[in-house]
Amino acid sequence: MKALVIIPTYNELESLPTIVQRVRTAVPECDILIVDDNSPDGTGDLADSYAQEDSQIHVLHREGKEGLGRAYLHAFSWAMEDGGYTHLVQMDADGSHRPEELPLLLERAAMSDAPDLVIGSRYVRGGETVGWSRARELLSRGGNAYIRLWLGLPVSDATAGFRVYKIDFLRTLDLESVESAGYFFQTDMTYHVHNAGGHIVEMPISFAEREAGTSKLSGNIFTESLKRTTRMGLAHRTAQLRTFFSSSKS
Repeated sequence: MKALVIIPTYNELESLPTIVQRVRTAVPECDILIVDDNSPDGTGDLADSYAQEDSQIHVLHREGKEGLGRAYLHAFSWAMEDGGYTHLVQMDADGSHRPEELPLLLERAAMSDAPDLVIGSRYVRGGETVGWSRARELLSRGGNAYIRLWLGLPVSDATAGFRVYKIDFLRTLDLESVESAGYFFQTDMTYHVHNAGGHIVEMPISFAEREAGTSKLSGNIFTESLKRTTRMGLAHRTAQLRTFFSSSKS
């Protein structure tokens, strides 16, 4: 296994030093790719300084803030061109995903049943959220239940951002058809993996509130997720009905 830990950043000057140090300590065998969307606070310059000092740290500079999904897709493309990685890790820069739990996710990804996607889940047995209000957790759980209902996904936490993908499986996906630029990207990718017959497993994690910096979350993110889930769900269920009636006629 050769894994690349992808960390998207936008104005994460306060968080980046801690998260980089923790990742390097938790999984020293892994490379790190920092994908910066031209942060005005100097995050990109700091990332460059780390790359100059450590050959296992790489930096992608993007022209501007185009969304989390676009950052990850750019990183996927970069990693595939390198050719040496077997697994790609997604994680946030803000400390909400604990690098200390990454060895367990990677260990699960390397097991003999060869999952194509390992999701660090808040909502399976043993998972938890730390520092969230009850209302926020219920909103998140409800959103995930709605996603399962409409899209038929066999996961409890489709919106989770702490993930390990098998790169050989990612190569089989039509990533250009993944339209989501924002946080709905996580759900969109889960849907694509499942529809392509990918083997998805969930591992419990402890998800914490960000440790430094300013949250990028807003009510618009929930609204976007609701709209996109409904639209995709209608298309998904319509296709199922067409298949059912076609098979019935034959």
